Parts: sequence; structure tokens; C-alpha cells
Amino acid sequence: MSDPVFVTGASGFIARHVLLDLLRRGYRLRGSVRSLDRAEHVRASLSRHLGEEVGADRLDFRQLDLGSDAGWTQAMEGCGALIHMASPVPLAQPEDAEELIRPAREGTLRALNAARSSGIRRVVLTSSVAAISGNATKAREIHLDEGDWTDPATPGLTPYARSKTIAERAAWEVAEAHPELRLTTINPSFVFGPALDEDTGASLEVVERMMRGGDPAIPRVSFFVVDVRDVAALHVAALEDDRTVGQRIIAGSGQMWLRDIVAVLQAAYPHRRFPRWPAPDWLVRLLALKDRPLRFIVPQLGRKTLFDTGRGRALLGRDFIPPEDAVRAAAASLVEHGRI
Repeated sequence: MSDPVFVTGASGFIARHVLLDLLRRGYRLRGSVRSLDRAEHVRASLSRHLGEEVGADRLDFRQLDLGSDAGWTQAMEGCGALIHMASPVPLAQPEDAEELIRPAREGTLRALNAARSSGIRRVVLTSSVAAISGNATKAREIHLDEGDWTDPATPGLTPYARSKTIAERAAWEVAEAHPELRLTTINPSFVFGPALDEDTGASLEVVERMMRGGDPAIPRVSFFVVDVRDVAALHVAALEDDRTVGQRIIAGSGQMWLRDIVAVLQAAYPHRRFPRWPAPDWLVRLLALKDRPLRFIVPQLGRKTLFDTGRGRALLGRDFIPPEDAVRAAAASLVEHGRI
């Protein structure tokens, strides 16, 4: 593709890996950031990993806001494709769900409508398995695939899951109304793997929290894990393969209970202090009243959610990176960048 690829949310944890992969494949890129102060930080980080300077001729930036119409169409003019990744990912769930839903949905609509207006026809959207797996169920183990959808009206659904579901639904509605817009969505599970620099955002908070050793016990919660490098590779593969148009693609490697994650970390860092004992569900619910990040996991206590990842493996042409390796890589990068 001779025209630049436009990547929104270019300073994000996953987005920087996508930029890195695209640069390695020779693409010219244009990225959006909320503040141009972030642009040189991103450029410097990518240059370190590429081993060469990334100039403005290969990657330039535009300042855009998910909550404002200003500049979107002009920013995308001359680009050949859009990878829309910008969406709020909070460290703690807000009391008002609209704090996440509004920018996620409106930002998605702004990005896709700007793409149409500027002549872009190929779009890859970053969604989440939260848009697949959020429905209420009493089952302790459930199996899901890309045909499943979260009902945003589900009682107790987290604001994050509602925002991702509503935003992805909005994207498919636009694509249905405008068939010239060829859409693929990537739906990552819980993303671990290496951070490119000290800015890890919310993605590695679970690993960081366990390695800090401040928790007295281990909640009975599980995660379907994926390595960020595989998530980035799926975005690039989907962009380059028109057979993925109209598809949702789950990015996921395997399920791990939090106790398994702690065991991997303990083996890698035997001199660090980790929580050792299982936390009763009632205690986690009690602590979550004051510990807002814990509220994210309360609905998942004791629940095991498994995803069919055959479509993603077929697109990559290989297996996903094992979840244990993703955990170890996340921890190593946190240590390397001085986060713990």
C-alpha cells in the first residue's frame, strides 16, 4: 500500500506494537494522539526498537479528540486505510458508564465517517472479547466464538464491556449502511506481553499488582490471555487479507487462573514477595467496595470463559504465543522499564 495507514490512538500499548509491525513491513503511517506532546515519545520508542530513526516521512502525527469533530476528515486525507484503536481503557471502572460509552461510540463514529469522507475504504477496528462475553450466566464454564455478542443491557455489566459492545455495534451499523466501507474487527482477550517502554497503560496492571506483593491473597478469577505481539500481528494480517472483510476475529491464546499467573511470576522471580493464599469470594466482594480496580473482576469470580480462536490462528498461520510466555514477557518489561 503506497498511501499511509492511519492509526488512531497511536500512543496506546497495543497501538505502538501495531505501528512497530507496520514500520517493519515498510508502511508509511499517520497516527492520531490526544496531545502532540506524546508524538515524539512514541517516535523515540519505536526508533529504539527498530534500531534506526523513524522520521516524519515514515510516521507523522495529528492531534485529534474522540469527543470533538474537529480535524478528523482532514487528518485522514490521502490515507489508504484506517486502523481505529483509540478508545478509553480505564485503570478503574467509572461510576458513570457514560464516561466510557460516549467517547468510545462517538469516537468510533467520527473515525469511520471521516474515513468515508476522505476516501478510505478499508478499516480494521480494535474491539474486545468484552463485546462477546459479557452476558449474565450462572454457568461456571462457558464457550464462545465470534458469533456471540454481549447484551449491553445485562445487569451488572462493567462500563468497559458496555462501551466496547456499543462502539463495535455502531461500527458494524455504519459498515452495513455503507457497504463500500470494508470492515474487520479484532477482539482481543486480556492482553499481556512486553511493553515497548515505561508507558504500559492499564494492560499490564494485573501483573504489576501481583509483583508488587501488596495483596494478601489471590482472588478466584481467570483470564483468557493473549500476547500483545499476536494482537498486533492480527491487525496487520487482517489489513492485508481482504478475506477478513466482514469478520470479527478473536485474539486469544489460552485461559489462566490468577493463581496460575502468580505461579509463573513466582518461578521467574523467586526472591519477590507474592500473595500465596486463595481469597474467599466474599472477601473480594467486600474489598471491592473500596478498591475500585477489584470491581472489574467481581462478576468473574469462579467463572471460566473459553473462546474459539481458530479463526485467528488460521489468519496468523501459526499458534498464538503461549499465555505463560505472555505473562513472563510482561513481567520482564515491567522490570526493564523500572515500573516495579
